[in-house]
Amino acid sequence: MEATQRVLVVEDERSIREAVTAYLEREGYWVTPAADGAEALEQTVRKAFDLVVLDLNLPKVSGEEVCRRIRDVSDVPIIMLTAKGAEEERVHGFEIGADDYLVKPFSPRELIARVRALVRRAHAESDPQRDRMDFGDLVIDLRAHRVHLGGVEVELTASEYKLLVTLARYPGRVYPRMELVEKVLGYDFEGYERAIDSHVKNLRAKLDDDPREPRFIQTVTGVGYRFEPQPKEDGTPAS
Repeated sequence: MEATQRVLVVEDERSIREAVTAYLEREGYWVTPAADGAEALEQTVRKAFDLVVLDLNLPKVSGEEVCRRIRDVSDVPIIMLTAKGAEEERVHGFEIGADDYLVKPFSPRELIARVRALVRRAHAESDPQRDRMDFGDLVIDLRAHRVHLGGVEVELTASEYKLLVTLARYPGRVYPRMELVEKVLGYDFEGYERAIDSHVKNLRAKLDDDPREPRFIQTVTGVGYRFEPQPKEDGTPAS
């Protein structure tokens, strides 16, 4: 493939940084390495990246802080690297804006699969048959990749946007968690249903969607989720 996508690799361990850089360059990506959080933030100011591979434990500026600052200005896909495999650590990564994570040690094959999936998803072409989905005060502009609620733009991460579009394309359809893992994260690895739950939680918060009385995303207990817009309290139709 042509080297057209830029990837920022932020890792303080030299051996891992060089290995990840080599794997990605072998696949044709342009790679910019950074050894600490401060250098990573400097690079994000200088260049626009298509994906960030970000270590959680970094000197100078932590991986969590780097992730938060990137999310303040960009929805670029972020893969978090961590030596910790605890569920709390993974969930925390999603809560601060990461799209995916890898626990060290990881295989080159899995890293490349996830990078490809996230880059492909972020650059996917809009549906030529439908450029806009209108559900009353919730509007999804597929061509511009923007979401508005009550006329105000909602800032979503790449995974949150993909999740919302996937659910909203077929209102009323129930999506099992594992199907959403495949459609939203772009691959099929076991144990990622919890990731979908975290993305749904974040998406609901941004859409002001109370899980106890949801207007948009309904929970189907023991199965997954469905998008089923409900009328507003004043009786205005949601779709």
